[in-house]
Amino acid sequence: MPDVVLPCLNEAAALPWVLARMPAGYHPIVADNGSTDGSAEIAAAHGATVVTAAPRGFGAAAHAGLRAATADVVCFMDADGSFDPRQLPRVAGPVAGGDADLLLGRRRPTTRGAWPLHGRAGNAVVAWRLRRTAGVPVHDLGPMRAARREALLALDLTDRRFGYPLEMVVRAAAAGWRVAEVDVDYAPRAAGGRSKVTGTVAGTLRAVRDMSRVLAR
Repeated sequence: MPDVVLPCLNEAAALPWVLARMPAGYHPIVADNGSTDGSAEIAAAHGATVVTAAPRGFGAAAHAGLRAATADVVCFMDADGSFDPRQLPRVAGPVAGGDADLLLGRRRPTTRGAWPLHGRAGNAVVAWRLRRTAGVPVHDLGPMRAARREALLALDLTDRRFGYPLEMVVRAAAAGWRVAEVDVDYAPRAAGGRSKVTGTVAGTLRAVRDMSRVLAR
């Protein structure tokens, strides 16, 4: 069954909810990226494997979790409660069944305000550029996704910031992977607050900047 990589920075309030909803057989790997709120201890207490990820950056955390994984199929998902872990089979199933090489969860907001307008706009621009330049038929660079571990490691991903999710898709497309997407629910963070990426205009701009650098390469 799949491993589930959860990049984590100060998600103590959301982790109990997230980890309690893992589907049977899906093993969570919390990649702690310098939390100061006890996230690592809470994750361990709820049965997750905890790895320390450095330096600070989304890509650094995601890749540390990938390297720690041992399952054939590896999923990625935010740890803030915006995704329901019970929907992980939607992205893992087609990969495990051999119908896709990289499966992305296309975010469908469940409530108004779950995905701020500036975050949706930034994502749409990057997805459009990706379709135009790489011919990949996706509309969302969503963080819930799945692929095979060894194949992911062979992509030799180097970005350790917000460009990591896009670099994964770009390199997968260049390698001839079958990339697809499926709808997944996207909700407000389980414990309130704002996403570190799409929750603020500054965070969105940083993500778009990092992703633009990936596309420029």
